[in-house]
Amino acid sequence: MAIAHLNSFRAAQVAAQTAPATTSAQVASTGAAPVLSLVPETEARGFALYVGLDEATAAAAGTSLVEIAAALRKTIAELVPAAADETYAAVALAPVGIGGRPVDVVRTALRDPKALAKISGNAEGQAAKGIVVDINRKKVFADGKNAELTQKEFELISYLIENQGETITRRELVDAVWADDEAEAPNDRTIDVHVRRLRSKIAGYEDIIRTIRGGGYRFDKHPDVLVEA
Repeated sequence: MAIAHLNSFRAAQVAAQTAPATTSAQVASTGAAPVLSLVPETEARGFALYVGLDEATAAAAGTSLVEIAAALRKTIAELVPAAADETYAAVALAPVGIGGRPVDVVRTALRDPKALAKISGNAEGQAAKGIVVDINRKKVFADGKNAELTQKEFELISYLIENQGETITRRELVDAVWADDEAEAPNDRTIDVHVRRLRSKIAGYEDIIRTIRGGGYRFDKHPDVLVEA
């Protein structure tokens, strides 16, 4: 069994609904096989909602984790009565003082694939290899270590990731990243200095930011990059 990220699943649904149907006549005339499914031999059977919330925070809001779970189950029963008995809640327990974001603890405890990918393959306690871009905390980690990006450097890589697969001109990068700080904005050429410094902080993975001759820069989907949103 596999788990699909909700946004990916939603995109696949939209694509499937908007894709033109292939008729039997078209198949006969072109010899092409009909597209049966974007994700063959799988079907959605439910979803997991990871809630990063400790008991103290819930208590401060005048409730508890049990009450919140019960309320969510009630909402599901109201939306889909047939699913009233098809829900299950589990509390993620962690050693006191372990630190980290509650939602990350939950995801790891419940064996979310993306969370496990960050810590897998390191039986000796070594951090997983690759780049992790934490959008919420505005940090980038290279092989488990904080790359210590400046705010502008983080905004640079974030903008490229947001526009994955598109060549972004130097002027567009300047306008997007320094929109609120025009006085400090570099010109089209000195933006290269900022990109060079950014690359130096993710040494070994510099190629995730591609230079397009005469065009600008581009980020393509890369197996060594995990984006946490």
